[in-house]
Amino acid sequence: MAGNDWINSYLEAILDVGPNLDDAKASLLLRERGRFSPTRYFVEEVITGFDETDLHRSWVKAQATRSPQERNTRLENMCWRIWNLARQKKQLEGQLAQRKAKRRLERERGRREATADMSEDLSEGEKGDIVSEVSAHGENNKGRLPRINSVDAMETWASQQKGKKLYIVLIRHELSSSALVFLSWMSDNHALSTLCSSISSICLHGLIRGENMELGRDSDTGGQVKYVVELARALGSMPGVYRVDLLTRQVASPEVDWSYGEPTEMLTPRNSEDFMDDMGESSGAYIVRIPFGPKDKYIPKELLWPHIPEFVDGALSHIIQMSNVLGEQIGSGRPIWPVAIHGHYADAGDSAALLSGALNVPMLFTGHSLGRDKLEQLLKQGRLSKDEINTTYKIMRRIEAEELSLDASEIVITSTRQEIDEQWRLYDGFDPVLERKLRARIRRNVSCYGRFMPRMVVIPPGMEFHHIVPQDGDMDGEIEGNEEHPSSPDPPIWSEIMRFFTNPRKPMILALARPDPKKNITTLVKAFGECRPLRELANLTLIMGNREGIDEMSSTNASVLLSVLKLIDKYDLYGQVAYPKHHKQSEVADIYRLAAKTKGVFINPAFIEPFGLTLIEAAAHGLPIVATKNGGPVDIHRVLDNGLLVDPHDQQSIADALLKLVADKQLWARCRQNGLKNIHLFSWPEHYSEGTADRNSKLENAVLSWSRGVLKDQRKAGSRDRVEHSSSAGKFPALRRRKHIFVIAVDSDSNEDLLDAIRKIFEAVEKERIEGSIGFILSTFMTISEIHSFLVSGGLNANDFDAFICNSGSDLFYSTINPEDGPFVIDFYYHSHIEYRWGGEGLRKTLVRWAGSITDKKAGNEEHVVTSAEQLSTNYCYAFEIKNAGMVPPVKELRKSLRIQALRCNVIYCRNGTRINVIPVLASRSQALRYLFVRWGIDLSKMVVFVGDSGDTDYEGLLGGVHKSVILKGICSNTSNQLLANRNYPLSDVMPVDSPNILQTSQDCTSSDVRDSLQNILKS
Repeated sequence: MAGNDWINSYLEAILDVGPNLDDAKASLLLRERGRFSPTRYFVEEVITGFDETDLHRSWVKAQATRSPQERNTRLENMCWRIWNLARQKKQLEGQLAQRKAKRRLERERGRREATADMSEDLSEGEKGDIVSEVSAHGENNKGRLPRINSVDAMETWASQQKGKKLYIVLIRHELSSSALVFLSWMSDNHALSTLCSSISSICLHGLIRGENMELGRDSDTGGQVKYVVELARALGSMPGVYRVDLLTRQVASPEVDWSYGEPTEMLTPRNSEDFMDDMGESSGAYIVRIPFGPKDKYIPKELLWPHIPEFVDGALSHIIQMSNVLGEQIGSGRPIWPVAIHGHYADAGDSAALLSGALNVPMLFTGHSLGRDKLEQLLKQGRLSKDEINTTYKIMRRIEAEELSLDASEIVITSTRQEIDEQWRLYDGFDPVLERKLRARIRRNVSCYGRFMPRMVVIPPGMEFHHIVPQDGDMDGEIEGNEEHPSSPDPPIWSEIMRFFTNPRKPMILALARPDPKKNITTLVKAFGECRPLRELANLTLIMGNREGIDEMSSTNASVLLSVLKLIDKYDLYGQVAYPKHHKQSEVADIYRLAAKTKGVFINPAFIEPFGLTLIEAAAHGLPIVATKNGGPVDIHRVLDNGLLVDPHDQQSIADALLKLVADKQLWARCRQNGLKNIHLFSWPEHYSEGTADRNSKLENAVLSWSRGVLKDQRKAGSRDRVEHSSSAGKFPALRRRKHIFVIAVDSDSNEDLLDAIRKIFEAVEKERIEGSIGFILSTFMTISEIHSFLVSGGLNANDFDAFICNSGSDLFYSTINPEDGPFVIDFYYHSHIEYRWGGEGLRKTLVRWAGSITDKKAGNEEHVVTSAEQLSTNYCYAFEIKNAGMVPPVKELRKSLRIQALRCNVIYCRNGTRINVIPVLASRSQALRYLFVRWGIDLSKMVVFVGDSGDTDYEGLLGGVHKSVILKGICSNTSNQLLANRNYPLSDVMPVDSPNILQTSQDCTSSDVRDSLQNILKS
């Protein structure tokens, strides 16, 4: 114990403090203010940020020990554990510093390389290089999809859309006012006067219904559920919006209410008496539930990742079907095609990126809670290793989804400036310095050499306030009724809360949050329990969701609730703290009103709060607020000025702020009045009018680089007309008349293995192949010339296949029997579909420079390991050959390097790591199948995709979705471990292993084994 006496003394002092703290016998920490305190150092520098649950249990056991010898032994063991914690914390701080330094060096190197590339033509660019008519790969854009890159261009486009119908798709976890801002811009350009828009909103996880929402039921069903429903209603009531679809998961499980299994639910507008007259046949706001994932289970969002492709396929089918329906009703027979897709949260962002690529429409993204920030916070706590964090939260899959969202998004909407400055800058795909440089070049109409950085725009969420009546009066007198708002009996939830209190007339401190560690409820209870003046002046109400029994809660939530109950017992807070088990969503407003009636305070003490919607709700009901200084509450407080901000780690700061508001009635009244006066700034109508009035400032920045093809109405109508009436439409009828489509996507090390797999599949369905009920597509990394040589050498004919997906998904060919066209006909329309953000020559130069940096230093002449394969490259695929796969960095490192330089592309290691294909960011073999559905109407559920045990680094994308996947065991089973290590997360995080859509043959299967695996498919 030598050298640790101060720790032992501190522990002894804590053990001497009983459950009833008072001013005469306060904790040692509180008595040592104003000078150095080893105990303060222990708490603030050693323990703070770590899980103290085990230490607290040890203290309790030591306190209960009567034997001095055993007591000392326990304390000595605790001291060793504390020493280990201190060492662990120093290690974590060192690792954090190393990560920051590495990130800074990578960012600076990427910034230098990007700036050097772009500075080559600076003098010419300043003379006014015109790049608007030239695509990134050097081809003229005239006659193709025009790209919009300024407000002027958007105004021109809006004027062209007068009298036409728009369909806007917003995929979101949480919804912001950005859709309203977009529509306000349309209104300001007089487009909405003759436009009818259809909007789709998507929330992938949680339980969503229009009425009696179960907020707080679990971590996935929080305030965003109410938010998403209110926004759908608000959008559905806007002029020019014809239909709003809120897409979510259909859950038909006995553990949840039957209403979540209903396919469709109409959301009744709040002002229905003014709105119903204007409704059309399919207009209004609806919840549309799409089945994906386990059909009879309600699962948390962390387990939904493998099922995202299935949702994308279902959403794609719904959007196309609804586009056709609306086209018949209001579009003169032409589909009302989407003009934008908006994704919120990582899972919805991933879905939005895939849908954006499949439909070739612009994407917007709102991240809200971000994975990299959460990972940093969890690593700082030191409770879990990185592998344990990933196992629990699937955090690496989430981060990759957010990086992909940055790759695909035109605009990223954030709720606060802090989200940009402290969270988004952690990502490879966003650099604020490089973003400003690229934006300046775009304004000067100077080429960015294929580089792009999404625009970050701060737009806070909104709410509906018209139904809220602020509470007047107090507990000493009843509210006087009037004709407009007559007095009514007290709501039942009031008595449910007040039964906990000895003196229910004291001001109520209200906290409304799930029992989640990040919500910091235990610190709030400690602050309340250790501040005697606060306990004497106020009561504490904790609304911690709905629960039945503690044993039925998740382990994390149960642990927090048990900690709260123990603290109530420790500080003897009986009669002063309320924690009701149940409340209805419709009663939340009554809870706010009760707190306001008692002249209470609302508090949000979360460690980090992305926005803080409950703070806005509380302010709307006349409650002053105390909130964390980390995150969105800073921006809310700046606007409302209705309370105090605190450090969530500082227990005393929380107690002081609450005491100040409760004790100072003038301050309380001033904060209440400020909140009520300014709350309209967070309303949906205010966002709409603000967007109209401030178009030239906010929106010009937001949509300056809107470079996607938003002339979708014109292009879709024109393109589909061309497809139907051009001669090319008659050349490819086979795909559309097949009953099933078999996609052979086997990635083998040799042509012989691939040829053997093709023959087995052909033999397995020989009868159906001859009849023509089954068509075949070959999907591979090879070029079309390599495919032709392969077919000839293997004795196969091009007409054995209906289509060929080449170069890892960057080219699409069809077979033809017309000798004038040769054996293959290319789909040029597919190129215009995937060319989005293709870096062209700028990307190629960067890749060549990277390839030159990979050398075998052991060789005398430092031989190049990676070489450019010009003969294998095409306009949309840059190929490189690898001589020694063991010396090449993983694909994730190359992708990271390109993202840091603002180059957006899809990097694929092929043929067991001996080749690299770099293709457009939203191109892939799996996306090519969705393109065939969009263009030719080929039913994805009638497709069967054949793969091996493993494959190229895009292997995982072939296994999900509504199509069937057949894994041919024994084929491509010797893929190197290094190639498999290219993934940041295990395959199980993205492969739905329990999906009925995935079938496996026996090892080294024969054609009979393949036939047996296909029996159920062929019968359907």
